[in-house]
Amino acid sequence: MTGIGKKKATIYDLSILSGASPSTVSAVLNGSWRKRRIKEATAQLIQKLANEHGYTANLQARGLRSSRSGLVGLLLPVHDNRYFSSMAQSFEAQVRSRGQCPLVVSACRDPEEERQVVETLISYSIDELFIAGATDPDGVHKVCEKAGLKHVNIDLPGTLAPSIISDNYEGARMLTQAIVERALEDGPLSPDDLYLFGGRNDHASHERIRGFRDVKRASLGADPDVCIQPTGYSPAMTARAFEAFYEGHGKLPRAFFVNSSINLEGLMRFLALHPHETFADIIVGCYDYDPFGSFLPFPVFMIRQDSEAMITKGFAILDADRRPPITHLVRPTIVPPRTALIGPLDALKDIE
Repeated sequence: MTGIGKKKATIYDLSILSGASPSTVSAVLNGSWRKRRIKEATAQLIQKLANEHGYTANLQARGLRSSRSGLVGLLLPVHDNRYFSSMAQSFEAQVRSRGQCPLVVSACRDPEEERQVVETLISYSIDELFIAGATDPDGVHKVCEKAGLKHVNIDLPGTLAPSIISDNYEGARMLTQAIVERALEDGPLSPDDLYLFGGRNDHASHERIRGFRDVKRASLGADPDVCIQPTGYSPAMTARAFEAFYEGHGKLPRAFFVNSSINLEGLMRFLALHPHETFADIIVGCYDYDPFGSFLPFPVFMIRQDSEAMITKGFAILDADRRPPITHLVRPTIVPPRTALIGPLDALKDIE
């Protein structure tokens, strides 16, 4: 191939190799080629040559971000979760209100995938990035730092970039207290009657467990280790944990705290396989909000995390001249049973 050798390609090198003009190559690399009505075959050829000759890596290494694209990215762990979909809805609305274009992607809680996805977003010359619930936020930070990309952590904190997260400890305290008070209306509650299911080895789970245990010790006098049942953020694993408890005890705990709506889905899978008597008298707290959960046949208290406030705070930090790597807490709210709140989807217009 014509004389680039080991030197990484520039736009002008790719122009020679592809036979397209430098402006066409630039449009393909910054993602505006469709607006300029460039043929898809030409775009694919240029993208293929850019990958083969390390153009994206070269862009990151040199931080060549000479102009703003108007693109703002949001990296999610998953899409299929009401909390993160609500966050994405708030993010898109705020980005558009600033005259920019939102890009929302997920990385399935895979740290290597997180870094690769961010590298791809950087190749499209995004101006800023919100990193939500990343498994390895500091690893993503290093990719962003290398490219000179402004970024902020949302939902889970890192140590190298500013973070805005829900006050998980206080939210867990509020939720556990509500569960305990409701259970005591029906009679005495022992420490063995109140369990926590779900969560993993991350900051949010640690803080929620800490809040749960502090309230249990203060209200019920003890907190046996067996009452903490970590299952990860997996409906299947959560369903199996409930099944194992049921097989061992012949019933569910009288009251329990589930660590997310993903874990609540696991509870629903378990309940679907058992008669109504299995769950006739349970009391549930869920550290996530889903309006459908409020209308289950047993009391469900929920925590609504203020993703809109977190996104607003994130933009304020990115707009500032200095962005120290500190963590900002946003207080959540508790939602009592039989309550459906207004959310981001209410802003959508009906189309007949």
